[in-house]
Amino acid sequence: MTTFFAVSREDTQALGKRLAAGLRAGDVILLSGRMGAGKSEFARGVARGLGIASAVPSPSFTILNVYDEGRLPLYHFDWYRIGDESEITDMGLEEYIGGDGVCLIEWHERAEDLLPETCLEVLLSPQEDDARVITLMPHGQWEVQH
Repeated sequence: MTTFFAVSREDTQALGKRLAAGLRAGDVILLSGRMGAGKSEFARGVARGLGIASAVPSPSFTILNVYDEGRLPLYHFDWYRIGDESEITDMGLEEYIGGDGVCLIEWHERAEDLLPETCLEVLLSPQEDDARVITLMPHGQWEVQH
């Protein structure tokens, strides 16, 4: 487990960008934290680090945004609005997790049974202003892979 302190949105994005440099196809990143914690800012940093230049909005209403213009495809999920796990499996989740790109999943707690054993959880804890504590928590064999 590694902890960082970001004092701004730019710091949060920069950490995501640094993480992206070491990501490989099939990697799954879980973004944890309450509403407004900075999950989407971190996701924007990962996207920039993968070479994605387009806008990266939160996928709250679409469940999944796909970006395929970077070094690796990025699959950005937001499971906040799902009713049950079948909504995710029906959209072909197995094609994305462990596939040819990187998966970022916000609100993963809504369907924990669908998550792979090996992943990295990024916990964002807001502080005052735009500051936040960001904790990287590897699960499964993540340490061995990266």
